[in-house]
Amino acid sequence: MSLDRKDIAILAELTDNARASHTELANRVGLSSTALARRQKALEDNGYIRGYQASLDLSHFGLGTTVLVRIALESQSDEALKKFEAEVTKCPSVVRCFLMSGTDDYILIVMARDIEDFERIHRTELSRLPRVARVQSSFALREIVNRAVPNVIFGDLRR
Repeated sequence: MSLDRKDIAILAELTDNARASHTELANRVGLSSTALARRQKALEDNGYIRGYQASLDLSHFGLGTTVLVRIALESQSDEALKKFEAEVTKCPSVVRCFLMSGTDDYILIVMARDIEDFERIHRTELSRLPRVARVQSSFALREIVNRAVPNVIFGDLRR
């Protein structure tokens, strides 16, 4: 499936408001509701849209501290990577985990209540992960940009 301007417009609108009705979306992109629904379903079926989720303000749940954790493993063997990845998915405070190139093997995004809570997370979750040689943590002072999708994919539609 190749995307045209209408498909891109639908995706752009959905990234702004995934709860918009078919009628609202259709009016914004210049399609009938039926045509909009058909295109949106095709975008879902072809994997352009993986799903829909609510974006929560975690500070309302007491999680106001974002920590970026860089982890280096003792080994980069397939077995070590698989073991680490299987266990990190079980850490309830980890919201994202990336396998990296370069000096760090993984970067984790961890949400905590505060520094004391992160110390608990470090002690009870992160330090128990298998094959870890080094853990380095940085605390985010303030979030500047938080986009689910980079605007560049929408081209002129966002200008």
